[in-house]
Amino acid sequence: MILISHSPEETRKIARELAPKLKPGTILGLKGDLGSGKTTFVQGLAEGLGISKKYYVNSPTFTLLNEYEGEVPLYHFDLYRLESPNELKNLGWEEYWEGKGISVIEWPERLPAEEQKRISLITFTTVSETTRSLELFFKND
Repeated sequence: MILISHSPEETRKIARELAPKLKPGTILGLKGDLGSGKTTFVQGLAEGLGISKKYYVNSPTFTLLNEYEGEVPLYHFDLYRLESPNELKNLGWEEYWEGKGISVIEWPERLPAEEQKRISLITFTTVSETTRSLELFFKND
């Protein structure tokens, strides 16, 4: 499925509407260039999952993981600076990906190939300064 967003608010709206349809244990990979709307999408997911507004959702580029508590927790990984997949082992990522929350991974192409097979993928393509194409590939349960 391909969706077109004409603004950051539309990107957040797409994610807000998708959020209630996601089940705990879902792993989403967000693939796209810097500035293509991945973190904006995660902000919308957090809103749609009812994550407290006390959290400012931003990209965990330097920490690799941000956790947002809610009825369904949101685990936001950013693997942009990942130098080796072994760094994920230090985070205990299996506990997050097998847990009760929704995991979102920016830069999923940095995962080992066998782990990439486990995730649903959303590819962000910059069409213009404000327009983005979001192509969704969801794994069947």
